[in-house]
Amino acid sequence: MAEDLRDKLGAQHLPLRDQVLAALRTAIIDGNYLPGERLTEDRLAEDFGVSRNPVREALRVAEAEGFVVILPRRGAVVASPSSGTIADMFAVRVRLETLAARLAAERATAADVVALRALLDEGREATQRQDLARVAELNSTLHLRILQVSGNPWLSSIAKSLYLHVQWVFRLGAAERAPHSWAEHIQLVDAIESGDGDRAERAALDHLDAASAAAHENAEGGYGAR
Repeated sequence: MAEDLRDKLGAQHLPLRDQVLAALRTAIIDGNYLPGERLTEDRLAEDFGVSRNPVREALRVAEAEGFVVILPRRGAVVASPSSGTIADMFAVRVRLETLAARLAAERATAADVVALRALLDEGREATQRQDLARVAELNSTLHLRILQVSGNPWLSSIAKSLYLHVQWVFRLGAAERAPHSWAEHIQLVDAIESGDGDRAERAALDHLDAASAAAHENAEGGYGAR
């Protein structure tokens, strides 16, 4: 894994701290570093092939973003999304995604629907391969695409940081959740294609209710237990 992380850093033209932060964030979201896992500066410096200074700076930002907790005398550990955090996230998602689904049903073009169905195909294939990091990435990509299809630029602009956490929470429970999630996505895209805003809004709400229940169950089970 360390070589892959170093390769990602070397290919970017960003301040080193920002490169380390992006790589650290991705490693946590993809499940390479699990909730509760200790992240020493020395270990991360070795993983990323950098000095400790940009690692220290990146950890401070990752803590502010909610991906890391820095504890006295123990240092940094990967955060564990709490039930409260998950409830807050889904409270926002319900408002955003039900509106986006309704608007998408009213405004989607044939090309938009083709693009959404291509993502469904990718998600199904990744689920069959058990490529859970890719499944989680595609989950967020699909929802962000629906926000774009809604035609309301404010929905997309306020959602970017949220969907990093959506991807993370989904990835933590993806082994159990992925097959059900993609079946629900098909229902959602079918509803958008129908042009029926009420149907699309209901499909989005049903999907979010199921996703929220699964995320809460996963949090209560301690993430690694399932």
